Amino acid sequence: MCLLAKYSRLGPQIKGLASNCFKNLMVIIMQILFLLLSYLVGAIPFGLVIGKIVGADVREQGSKNIGATNVSRVLGKKLGFVTLLCDLSKGLLPMAIASHFLPESDQKMIWVSMCGVAAVVGHMYPIYLGFKGGKGVATGLGVFLFLSPLSIAISLVIFIGTVWFTGYVSAGSLAASALIPLWLLLFGGHWVVISAAALIALLIWVKHHENIGRLIRGEEKSWKKKTD
Repeated sequence: MCLLAKYSRLGPQIKGLASNCFKNLMVIIMQILFLLLSYLVGAIPFGLVIGKIVGADVREQGSKNIGATNVSRVLGKKLGFVTLLCDLSKGLLPMAIASHFLPESDQKMIWVSMCGVAAVVGHMYPIYLGFKGGKGVATGLGVFLFLSPLSIAISLVIFIGTVWFTGYVSAGSLAASALIPLWLLLFGGHWVVISAAALIALLIWVKHHENIGRLIRGEEKSWKKKTD
């Protein structure tokens, strides 16, 4: 009888423990699914899709990149701007959705930031195109916009100024992305956010290794019209 009474008292505790374990498992599954979906959304090659719609393959023209810069060169500034907005949304929306649906916890910001990184990785290494994608600037812009709009505003000034004086979009992208973690640090950003921004900036620089080589050799394509 004593044993039965003891087990009857433990019953609610066991049920509560099982319920908490189930809830924790569901949260883990949600976190992993959001991470996977962020990558798959980031991997959507909007530049290629928009080019196909108008009968062009941007992978065969210009710099042969699927990003907004090459779309602008090949298809015009309007379609380049549309591509920019689409690529930007790939970084912003997955983070916004994950932030809305994931339950509050000490690890929430980590997972939301990881979703942003996953979206950028998806753009750079899309499974749909054999892992050959863009350079992540526009998608990274969407991530940074979610993390810190003020940092984006400052780096946008840096980007415009660099492109204006040098004529190189790649130089502007490199400078702006490299300074984002610094702004976040100065503004007292969370270490998770700073780490995510630093990782994305590093990925952008790695993806721009050919541009960096051309900049050093003076062979990078400039937006400025050459004068005789």
